[in-house]
Amino acid sequence: MQDDNFKTPEEIANQENDQVATPILNKEEDKVTKMAKKPKFKLTKKQIIVLIIALVIIVAGIAAFLFLSSSPHKTVTNKVVPKKQVIKPVSDLVPSNLTGLPVNPSVNKLPVTAVMVENSLAARPQSGLGQAGVVFEALAEGGITRFMALYQDTAPTYVGPVRSARPYFVQWALGFDAAYAHVGGSPLALSDIQAWGVKDLNQFYNGSYYTRITSRYAPHNVYTSIANLHNLEAQKGFGQSVFTSWPRTPASPLKNPTATKINLTLSVPDYNPSYVYDPSTNSYNRSEGGSPQIGTDTNKQISPKVVIAMVIPESNGPLDSSGAYYSDYSTIGSGQVYVFQNGGVETGQWSKSSNTAQINFTNNNGQPLKLIPGQVWITAVVSSSYVNYSN
Repeated sequence: MQDDNFKTPEEIANQENDQVATPILNKEEDKVTKMAKKPKFKLTKKQIIVLIIALVIIVAGIAAFLFLSSSPHKTVTNKVVPKKQVIKPVSDLVPSNLTGLPVNPSVNKLPVTAVMVENSLAARPQSGLGQAGVVFEALAEGGITRFMALYQDTAPTYVGPVRSARPYFVQWALGFDAAYAHVGGSPLALSDIQAWGVKDLNQFYNGSYYTRITSRYAPHNVYTSIANLHNLEAQKGFGQSVFTSWPRTPASPLKNPTATKINLTLSVPDYNPSYVYDPSTNSYNRSEGGSPQIGTDTNKQISPKVVIAMVIPESNGPLDSSGAYYSDYSTIGSGQVYVFQNGGVETGQWSKSSNTAQINFTNNNGQPLKLIPGQVWITAVVSSSYVNYSN
């Protein structure tokens, strides 16, 4: 009879394996079970309340921001905005060599053009004088005055009537290295033009660059334009004029002008000029023979910025072949000068050392008399007693 507790070796081995494996499996199962059954993170009541309050605050802040952003009464915060750098344009203009006025640099490369302009009663009113940069005025003969107008900044379409040359005008023109436009001249002037190597634009030999108008009778009817004369200069190879410019100073009108009325005596009343200072334009309105001198090209009264009276000895020149005497001025040398500008007057000396030298103006201390920019009108008088001015 078999014992119930009897086990074969195989049964005993299996039983031992079961007893060893079971605890191990049970431990792994327990670990997994515990992990599965481990409670998840859970907020407390207090934490929930705090979270809700925080959310409410955030939502309220967003709502307030949106409201203020769209509100017409929103608060504006001043911001510091960096200023943009303003670059001022550099002017391309330079002072004119002739007038001191601002011009394109190309203007100073042009020739200075001198034109002889008649001033007999039959020649009035003239054209182009008001647009000249510089005008010289002196006697020609028989008590009749004549002008020499210099151009570089401007180019009027009518200048004239053009008349004949005189030696002293030629000498003044040479100080500007100017081309010289005229209709013939006194025998001495024509000889001097050739001898001195003047840039000659004589109408006698260049008639196509001049015009004789029909509304006036000869010899008071010869006119030209600066454009025509520039073409003639180019044809002759007369280029840039090289000369010493007068020293300049900015305009500075006097608060209490001291010389507002100027009267100069050259001859009989018909040829005596006068000026009245205009403080609104800081210029001098010119009259001649008691009437305003009006230019036909501008229909305006001639009004230079600077009026200069030079005291220069004058005499009759030598008798020419036609039996006529011409005025003669001692242009080389020095003498007294009156410079009117800004409503006042300064006295001093003019000087010119040679034909080609520029005229210099100095004060009584020997310092240069600086001129304000604009037209300069220079009149030759034979005595300081012929220069009268008042406030």
